Amino acid sequence: MRKFLIIFFILLTGCGYKSIYIGKNINDFKFKNITLIGDRNINKKITTALNFKEDKKNNNLNEIIIESAKNIFETSKNNKGQIETYKTSITLNLVIKKNDNIVKKKQFIEDFSYNNKDNKFDLTIYQKEVENNITNKIIEEIIIYLSL
Repeated sequence: MRKFLIIFFILLTGCGYKSIYIGKNINDFKFKNITLIGDRNINKKITTALNFKEDKKNNNLNEIIIESAKNIFETSKNNKGQIETYKTSITLNLVIKKNDNIVKKKQFIEDFSYNNKDNKFDLTIYQKEVENNITNKIIEEIIIYLSL
């Protein structure tokens, strides 16, 4: 077992592997103005997780506009007309501007399909979990996008 760990460590360090987040300080996201449009919960989670800071005094900073939307679709019904599956979709438009010129613009779309539950309370809790998971996935994509 010890030989395996030593070989694994040598191969891992010798291949040039490094974490995508190494050397990336996600506390560096400062903007002159932050505009949030759409779903308040999603926008709040994104700005909190990415630690966006607003500095209105510094005119050299960019402006950021985040527009988010969450939709829950009924994707299939059974013979009785009861819903069998849902799909939750989150769309996020990210625009970074400097002096009214668009510097970066990207749309992030993530969705997830799932079965209906008999207990509507359980369904509501599950839909919130799905929303959180999709939002976390979008946050990871935004970190990678802003780090490039």
